[in-house]
Order: sequence, then C-alpha cells, then structure tokens
Amino acid sequence: MHENWRHRGSADHKAMIEGITQYYRCPERYMRFAPKGPLSSVSGYFRLGDVTCFGGYCGWPPSQLSTGTLHDAITDIVIQDGTIYLPFDPSQVATSLRRELYVDDWRHTKPMSTLAKMYYFVRPALPVAMRRHLQKFHLRGWDKMPFPHWPVDCSVDQMFERLLLLVLKAGRVERLPIIWFWPEGASSCAIVTHDVETELGRDFCGELMDLDDSFGIKASFQVIPEQRYVVSPEFLDSIRRRGFEVVVHDLNHDGHLYRDQEQFHKRASEINAYGQAYGAEGFRAGSLYRKQLWYDALEFSYDMSVPNVAHLDPQHGGCCTVMPYFLGGILELPVTTTQDYTLFNILNDYSSCLWQQQIQLIARRHGLMSFIAHPDYIATSRERHVYEKLLRRLVQLRDNEGVWTTTPGEVNRWWRQRAEMRLVKEGDGWRIEGSGKERARVAYASEKEGRLILTLEGEAVATHSAGRS
Repeated sequence: MHENWRHRGSADHKAMIEGITQYYRCPERYMRFAPKGPLSSVSGYFRLGDVTCFGGYCGWPPSQLSTGTLHDAITDIVIQDGTIYLPFDPSQVATSLRRELYVDDWRHTKPMSTLAKMYYFVRPALPVAMRRHLQKFHLRGWDKMPFPHWPVDCSVDQMFERLLLLVLKAGRVERLPIIWFWPEGASSCAIVTHDVETELGRDFCGELMDLDDSFGIKASFQVIPEQRYVVSPEFLDSIRRRGFEVVVHDLNHDGHLYRDQEQFHKRASEINAYGQAYGAEGFRAGSLYRKQLWYDALEFSYDMSVPNVAHLDPQHGGCCTVMPYFLGGILELPVTTTQDYTLFNILNDYSSCLWQQQIQLIARRHGLMSFIAHPDYIATSRERHVYEKLLRRLVQLRDNEGVWTTTPGEVNRWWRQRAEMRLVKEGDGWRIEGSGKERARVAYASEKEGRLILTLEGEAVATHSAGRS
C-alpha cells in the first residue's frame, strides 16, 4: 500500500476508475484510486456509509445477506499522499448492482421455474380477476424486502457520489470538472413508453397519441410482433409519422423468452429480424423478464427491460441506478418508476402520489424518469384521469424545472455521444470535445459541509446530499 499510485498496475487502476469516469465523464487525472489488497473470491454485501454495495472485499468476508449489520467500508479506506486505497473495486460493485448479479437466479442463470411455466401456459385462459389474484399472491411480502430500496434505489449513484467526495478530499480539489448528464444543462430527463399488449390496446393507440400530443409529449410504442394482434405497416407508419417511436416488445409476450438459453437465442434471432423490419432501435421484454448476461444476442441499440426496483414485478431484483448504463454495445434505459398496471391492479392506487414521490427522488439525482403506461389499461376514464395527471406533471417539470422530456431513441443517441466526449483543459477552464459538444455543458463538483454540490458552469443547478465522508 505504500507504493506510489503511479507505479501500481495500470490495468487495475484503469478498471477501478472506469465506472466513475464513465458516469461523470471526468478527467482520469483526478481519480487516484488504488486497491488496498486482493479481493475475496466470493462477492457479498457490505456498505459504504448508508449505501448498500455488493462485490468482492479485502480483509473482511462480505455478507451473503443484505439484512442485518453490514460491514462499513469507510472504516477501511485509507488516504495517503493523495491516493485513496479502497478495500473494494467500485467498477465491480457498479456492474454487480446494475446487472443484478446479487440475485441468485442471475448468479446461476437458472431457467424459468416450473410454476412460472405453468402460469404462462394457462394465462391466456384466465380471467383478469384471477390473474390479478395470482399476481398478488406471488408478490406477497414485497414491502418487507430490504434491498433494493423501495420506491427508488440509487445505490450505484450514491456510491459514486461518496467516492467523488473522497476524490475532492484526497486531492484537496475545490472544483472537479464533469460533463453534465443531459443536453443543454437539463436538470433531469423523462420518457414515456407505451407497451401495446392486446388488440384493444393497439386500436387505442391513435387516441393515446392524440392525448400525448395535447400535452406536447412524444413517446415510444412497444409493439408485440407475433400472436397478440396484427402488426400492419400502416399501423407502424401511423406511429412514426406523428413523431412517436416504434420499439420491439418481446416476440409473443408468453413469458417464455428466457426459459432456457437455447430457446432464447432462437427467439432473439427472430426478434432481431423484426427489429430490422420495423426499423426499431430499441427492445423491451414482456413482463420485464431479463437475463442481462445474454444480451449480446440482441441486435438493438438500446433496451428498456430492467427495473430500478423490481419488488412488484414477476422477476425480482433491480439495477439500483437511475441513470442509463451500457451492457456491452447495448444501452440500458432502466424502468425507474412503477408501471401503471401495477399501480392500478396490484397496489389498487388510483392517485399519482407514488409517481410523484418517485419523480422527486429521481430528480434529486438528476436521473432518468422512465414511465410505462399501457394503452390497454388507460382507455377507461378512471385510469386515463390518473395518466393525464402524470402528463400535466411532466409538462410542469419540462416548463418550470428544466427536465428534458423526450423519447427513448433521443436519450440513446445523446448518451452515446456523451460517452465519447472528453474534457480538455483550456486556460483556467475546460472545454468539451466530441460529437454533440454544442449541446453539452461543463459542470463542477465541489464539497460543502460533507455534501456533494453539482454546479453548471456559470450557475448552480443542484445541491443534494451524498452523505458525509
């Protein structure tokens, strides 16, 4: 640990800082992290202050449970000669949380359970009331799950904030430059997505576009290629012609996409063909089933199948971040709010209070607010009224709070541009280089009373707590 940080393995250092430099798009020169020692071969839970982490750990066996008293990594961090020696790898932790490697089914890539197979076999014949009853039974005890944290989990985002505070402290840096998260200095981002699940939903899409347009909102429509309804070229053109986007939604939404790897690869090939035929850049799996380790078979630019917190979804887990992230060549746009179906049918909530709470929590992190509203479920007056309240709130966020309200495809294009941008020193300041730089903004991170302050060049845009270092 007493070696100079510049002489440590450059590959180890590069790997450790990759997560935080990609997240903030900040110069590597400030990221003086080094491993405190070898990590445990088995990953587990520990904490960084009040932030739950999952990964390997140095000198202490991480817990296999997220409950109980977790060891606090802050007590083991050493700052010496400007270098921060960490007992964990932050990039590994970010990957483990984002890709849900903390979930048993993910770590062992188990196929779909026999019970789930039986449910999806008989599901088409079940009345809606019976399906709702079975879903509630499956989800019983969801409100007692300690991790991820309901209703929004920001573990990845909070970990990076705490580490940035350590960087400022270790390097005695007053202001650290970053490339701001969203174009034109937008405070956060919001997207609306519509999963079209039935013929009734398909036939309501025109009226739904009229409703969205009346609020100046453009959305994406996730279309199921097979079995559920006829997908005509005219239907797809009616969506694109009005400035909305088409996304491929599973193959037939039967719940068997990830039944086993052989079937997944067969179906992925068919799904990719539909993506090309539809001119669709994005994909979403039915019921938000997912195995992120298999995504390399999908030929899409972005995916929208991973919930932030999945307590109320058929597959538990959650990516624990409110920011987009890359899965190889695919950009994941996480689902960061509760689906309308879940709100109405599982929680029996016909207010917009939960959405409002999630909006507030995501906005504090300048994250992506991603909503799912099914044309199948909001065609009736009671549900439509709740959806209209959401649209009015999004208009307020756009017009009064600087939230970028856009489509998934636009987020994908921006985030890819931002990932290739870099900061270059210019006199006493910094400038951004790369495609799309005219929309990008330089911002600065600083510390005040143990809190991380993010400031756009020339004006303060946010103050939020990252905890005390």
